[in-house]
Amino acid sequence: MSNSRLLVMGLFVVALTACGGGNTEDLEQFMKDAGKDMQGKVEPLPQIKPYEPFTYDAFDLSDPFKPRKLSAKGGGGGLQPDLNRPREPLESYSLETLKMVGMVNQKGVTHAVVATPDKTIYHVRVGNYMGQNFGLITKITDSEITLNEVIQDSAGDWAERTSTLTLQE
Repeated sequence: MSNSRLLVMGLFVVALTACGGGNTEDLEQFMKDAGKDMQGKVEPLPQIKPYEPFTYDAFDLSDPFKPRKLSAKGGGGGLQPDLNRPREPLESYSLETLKMVGMVNQKGVTHAVVATPDKTIYHVRVGNYMGQNFGLITKITDSEITLNEVIQDSAGDWAERTSTLTLQE
């Protein structure tokens, strides 16, 4: 080996030994002090409540997915439909499916012309019934039919509401 190579290697060894000094006490003290206050805090687990089984006792109640049978004995009030009167043909259709298509005056009596979904035409006047909610026709104008419907709420009470059927072109 050449002298220059040996000289370079010697300088390299000297430089490495200079870096390996034993003066690391301050670093070791810092590491000890930094970990002193570091303690993990784990929250306690939540209280587990015991399982309470639920008993389904609604077999005696009416099924909410089946149509209800209307009863004349409502919860209260004197308002009730006459369930014993003969039903008229337009009472088998819901009011939303019926269409007013015209109006006719015959001998001083105003008649509304109503079409059903199957395109059957009926003439109705004040006092006739139509729709599935006991809708009594109370007024007929050139552009609409006004009805008073009697509906039953979930508590079994009967209530009256006003509905209209407007002229369809």
